[in-house]
Amino acid sequence: MPGKGLILISVDNMKLLFNLSRRFISGRPTRVLRSSLFAAGICLGAISLGFLPSLILDHPGQAQRFQSFVSAPLTLVTGSGRHNLTVEIAENDAQRSQGLMFRRILASDRGMLFIYPSGRIISMWMKNTFIPLDMVFIGNGGRVVSAHERAVPGSLQAISSGSCARAVLELAGGSVSRLGIRAGDQVMNARLGAGR
Repeated sequence: MPGKGLILISVDNMKLLFNLSRRFISGRPTRVLRSSLFAAGICLGAISLGFLPSLILDHPGQAQRFQSFVSAPLTLVTGSGRHNLTVEIAENDAQRSQGLMFRRILASDRGMLFIYPSGRIISMWMKNTFIPLDMVFIGNGGRVVSAHERAVPGSLQAISSGSCARAVLELAGGSVSRLGIRAGDQVMNARLGAGR
């Protein structure tokens, strides 16, 4: 998934700001001044946490809001049985571009389904992605064409479907082995046009 930079002022940065402010004031800050600086840091942090995470900077001076995703049921039919998951759907360019970037956790029964308008060789990457992911490439009829296990967080290495695919299912790292997913297995979801 293509990456972008995120601006976020953390608690550590607020503490640094507070400590630096103290250095520019001669003598020991009074209790009132110290409280005022701390309150200013908290306000700045609250504003940052409230507004800045909703912006992704693509290029200097250009901001784009985080995308929202609808969730849908998805069933994998593998050699080990039927596995019911809930996935977020990424079906337009902006959603596919953002994907699972900046997420810190992904439950074992969750994932994201990237749907493309037509079959193609699909390439993915892990820029700005913080968790290891498995990628399942899906062809026409909802059949698995290939899978890539444990993609490295932050890697810019291209991960290719290797053959014509119409969708990609991203799951928590280790899911392909745990669920026994292989080429030819069936992925069922209404958006794929594959039956339930």
